[in-house]
Amino acid sequence: MLRLSVIIPVYNEEATLEEIITRVRRTGLVHEMIIVDDGSTDESSAVLSRLQNDGSPPLRILYHRRNRGKGAAMRTGLAAATSELVLVQDADLEYDPADYPALLAPFADPAVEVVYGSRNLRRNPKSSLAFYWGGRLLSWITNWLYGSRITDEATGYKVIKTELLRDIGVETDGFEFCPEVTAKLLQRGITIHEVPISYQPRTRQEGKKIQWRDGAIAIWTLVKYRFLIRKVPQIRTKKQQLVE
Repeated sequence: MLRLSVIIPVYNEEATLEEIITRVRRTGLVHEMIIVDDGSTDESSAVLSRLQNDGSPPLRILYHRRNRGKGAAMRTGLAAATSELVLVQDADLEYDPADYPALLAPFADPAVEVVYGSRNLRRNPKSSLAFYWGGRLLSWITNWLYGSRITDEATGYKVIKTELLRDIGVETDGFEFCPEVTAKLLQRGITIHEVPISYQPRTRQEGKKIQWRDGAIAIWTLVKYRFLIRKVPQIRTKKQQLVE
């Protein structure tokens, strides 16, 4: 069984941190939890310190001195990961770690490299129609640009083989991390497998941070990597390198 590193970017999530960490630990499927405190100004760091060794696995806590964004936090966490798989876990409670078994099941096939958890493959609550249809629009644009057939490009649950994610690299700093990774994977011809997941959206008052301009940036990121950025080179296997 492939080992799993869960990377949790954190920015001012003191209200939900303890619960999400408890839920991740409860799965019993995680080799390591890497928490990247992205310049929080609330009590998040104090909560993390208290929980660091209060369960298994212990928390590996990394800090940014200032808020740099989700992509930057993922880049920091990825550099520290030691497992074969990386799973992105938001620090709020919108995504439930009880879905980890479904997300990991496709990796029983060694050919599977990427699994996305789709909120649209089962009936789930919607935070707002604008947010819901914005996400569907992103998926439609992705499929149109890259010839894919995914249903939830913007999902927060992305599980990727660590070597592959390091090879394609994470360049962006903000929420455009998601479309950047999706674009690079599809550009390389990687199949993105999807499984249904549950979803409990939170409101702006509850701390939701994504805004309409993040959707515009996501669309631009998809277009940019399709037409303006050179194609990501294929990984050469050791066998191919020997032949060459």
